[in-house]
Amino acid sequence: MLQECIEALQIKSNGIYVDCTAGGGGHSQHILEKLGKDGTLIDIDKDLDAIHTVTAKFKDFPNVKIVHSDFKQFQSVLNQLNVEKVDGVLIDLGVSSYQLDTAERGFSYMASDAPLDMRMNRQQELTAFDVVNGYSKEDLIYVLREYGEEKFASIIASNIIKARETEPISTCGQLVSIIDRSIPFKAQKQGSHNAKKTFQALRIEVNGELSGLKEVLQTIISHLNPNGRLVVLTFHSLEDRIVKHLFNFNATDCICDKSVPICVCGHKAEIKLINKKPITATEEEQKENSRSICAKLRIVEKL
Repeated sequence: MLQECIEALQIKSNGIYVDCTAGGGGHSQHILEKLGKDGTLIDIDKDLDAIHTVTAKFKDFPNVKIVHSDFKQFQSVLNQLNVEKVDGVLIDLGVSSYQLDTAERGFSYMASDAPLDMRMNRQQELTAFDVVNGYSKEDLIYVLREYGEEKFASIIASNIIKARETEPISTCGQLVSIIDRSIPFKAQKQGSHNAKKTFQALRIEVNGELSGLKEVLQTIISHLNPNGRLVVLTFHSLEDRIVKHLFNFNATDCICDKSVPICVCGHKAEIKLINKKPITATEEEQKENSRSICAKLRIVEKL
């Protein structure tokens, strides 16, 4: 959904734009093509590999500012660069293709010999190995249910506990094997990998993907110039729900209970919704890139 994201930003040649999840620089490259010499692009990523990539890619562009940070530190990044307001912000909440396709990063349930890692920021301590081998049964069930919406969470957690009593569960393949024998055959869906929900849950837990998301979206909105846009691409319902509710709240004037005859809250809308329903990938893109099937794009504009 590259073109949809870029078009949604409505880039001005002299504007200031932030790519909160720079990754391999794909989105940033297209933003730069629309920026003039007086425009500025700020690239943020917590993955040091991504920072090295975009630093090399944009070394000849003095109007690109690259910051190694979690985008949830948005306020600190702007303070560091002495920037008060911006004209557009893009957040792609998906795991990058590089992270998924690099076996040693441990994100993919297809890489059987890969270590259980899943850290987007490899400078942090907590890994998927730590979660799988260190969390209690109750905590594992919570993670799998809350972040993976896995209805067989209890069985999977029990089998993880049992398996790790013999030896540590250290590879993606070992974990996949445990998951496979935990899900009843009749419940296994054709075309959907048994481990998909568990791996999603572990990745969210390891990287704290949901924590602070609502707060940073609110912060970003407060730092948009009038008519500035915030564009968010999500890949699972948990993230999309947070984005949707936060956007709807900030696009509403009155939040009083419907039983109150007149408004007493004084709440004023800060943004307008550009699309009330999320934009999804075209059938053609979904056929070419299966990862786009779950993608949902939401766009708001500062009033």
